[in-house]
Amino acid sequence: MNLRIPHNAWVVVCDARKAIFLRNEGNATLANLRVEQVREAAANPPSAEQGADRPGRIQNAVAPTSAIEGTDWHELAERQFAHDTVAALKLANRAVNPRSIVLVAPPRMLAMLRQHLDEELRSRILAEVDKDLTKHPIQEIERLLRAA
Repeated sequence: MNLRIPHNAWVVVCDARKAIFLRNEGNATLANLRVEQVREAAANPPSAEQGADRPGRIQNAVAPTSAIEGTDWHELAERQFAHDTVAALKLANRAVNPRSIVLVAPPRMLAMLRQHLDEELRSRILAEVDKDLTKHPIQEIERLLRAA
């Protein structure tokens, strides 16, 4: 498949820690992506530093004591970053009003992003690419998206 990204379309490349908002200054056959905005998640220390308590217990009337699953602080931070990324995309959508948006993220992050998209943004999604490209240079992202 050859992904064709229209002129002035937005490409959002993100993972659980970083989101890069790109705009295609080229045309559909030859993308020329330019960085519009970069967002990074706040520092997320190890779980031991965030919550020191052991998971709680429930005493059942007729069964043995049950444990309660502990809080996964890193998953909460990822969900919050997905929410913040979509909020930034909504602001950009109101300001710039791109006709098309391409989401590029690992499968787990794509699922989290989808949960926060409203109908207006969903209607503008041209493609979703399930790859982690945040650590690649822009030229490499262009090349990999052409091949996607």
